[in-house]
Amino acid sequence: MFNEIIVNVHAFETRVAILEDNKLVELFAEKKEKKLLVGNIYKGIVKNVLPGMGAAFLDIGLARTAFLHFKDIDINTLSEAKKKLFKKNDSSLIRKILTPGQEIVVQVKKDPLGKKGARVTGKLSIPGKFLVFMPNGKKIAISRKITSAQEKTRIKKILGALKDDSVGLIVRTDTEKIQEEDFDQEYSGLAGTWKLVEKQIKFAKGPACIYDENDLSFTLIRDLFNSSIDRLVVDDKKLRARIISRLKPVTPELINRIELYKEDSPIFDAYGVEKEIETIFKSRVNLPSGGNISIQQTEALVAIDVNTGSYVGKGSYDDTIEKTNIEAATEIARQIRLRDLTGIMVLDLIDMRREKSQKLVFNELKSAMKRDRAKNKVYPFSPLGLIEISRKRTRPSLLLTYSEQCPHCNGTGRLLSRDSVAVKISRWLQRASYFLKKDPLKIVVHPNVMEFVTTNPDIFSNIKNKLEFDSNPRIALDKFQVFSLKNNKELTVRYNA
Repeated sequence: MFNEIIVNVHAFETRVAILEDNKLVELFAEKKEKKLLVGNIYKGIVKNVLPGMGAAFLDIGLARTAFLHFKDIDINTLSEAKKKLFKKNDSSLIRKILTPGQEIVVQVKKDPLGKKGARVTGKLSIPGKFLVFMPNGKKIAISRKITSAQEKTRIKKILGALKDDSVGLIVRTDTEKIQEEDFDQEYSGLAGTWKLVEKQIKFAKGPACIYDENDLSFTLIRDLFNSSIDRLVVDDKKLRARIISRLKPVTPELINRIELYKEDSPIFDAYGVEKEIETIFKSRVNLPSGGNISIQQTEALVAIDVNTGSYVGKGSYDDTIEKTNIEAATEIARQIRLRDLTGIMVLDLIDMRREKSQKLVFNELKSAMKRDRAKNKVYPFSPLGLIEISRKRTRPSLLLTYSEQCPHCNGTGRLLSRDSVAVKISRWLQRASYFLKKDPLKIVVHPNVMEFVTTNPDIFSNIKNKLEFDSNPRIALDKFQVFSLKNNKELTVRYNA
């Protein structure tokens, strides 16, 4: 498999696309006005402590207060008396551990989303390319994906001699076979960063951000660009230089894989990314054989439905369904990564009569989801024939990044039908008839509603007022305005239900 990272830099936003065999599988967008906050460290001030929720709300300098749960308090930062309280594991005791006005250092776990503020933790960490530096820890934890007992022993021996006793380390997956000098170099860099943070903790006045880890060049090197990536192409000289300068002391052997895009045509057009991005916001995704999947996002969960569509197959019915579901499983895994869908996802695959088919589809889905870097779990078929997937949220989905709630439908995705709007107007007129008597009225509607009213005049046959209809394409399909023809005053709000 040939893996590429394509980076497009614009004054307003920077986009990062990950391609596997020329197919878009992940897309990240960093907007100038919507910068990610996960990983940033803040010196905050406790605003409210709610024992009933076992949580506190903190002012960290953002528009909304941040949420800190009892379990996310770092015991190592507490006094001995408060440590005893914390060890009782009673979240209502948070009122005795935190008090309004108290300063506290926290790190963002989850970005603010909609009306929710950021979720924060007191357990701080500074991630590097190979290691995660835990300033208040002591242990060395190694990624489960490193399975060799010999390699684990080697890494622990190197890091045990290297690290300070008061510091903990988490060894990342990409660390396997890394040499001692590389560990030494990264550890020194992370320890140096922590010293700067410690100074900020001591002298900065809250609320304030004291560590910002969301610089794109840093994120690229730490999370995305590793030995499994064959090429990184970027269309901006300054960003390329920043990436190289950060990469040089850590993994210089990857520098020759970085290319500067110099052509006149936009980079995402040249690599076919722009066309694929357009499909992200469509609810329907076509499958190679002719079937399709439908993806619907709600606030509580994501519903994914599979259909055979135009595919009729060449063999038995069971073979047709099995092939469609296997194709769907592969594409669903790609769409989850691409759209960055999170939370609970419910998959309604086409019913399969053969247990063998169910196993094949389930294994295909699990295998495809293993390529996902986000933490996820795929649950077996339920008695209703549904598959559930849970996936951890680390940032807002692309739909939330690139869209906003429709002011007309308020996020439902649907509007009143033309006939329903006409009936609504009829009821409004009946409600107002006692007050307006036989006053002549002008009603302004959307052209689509106007067309329905013109072809169905009987709908207002019981109305005694003289009515004059006018169309305006600027008015929403499900809205209308009523004016008095006597003085041209609008009356709509006055007689609403």
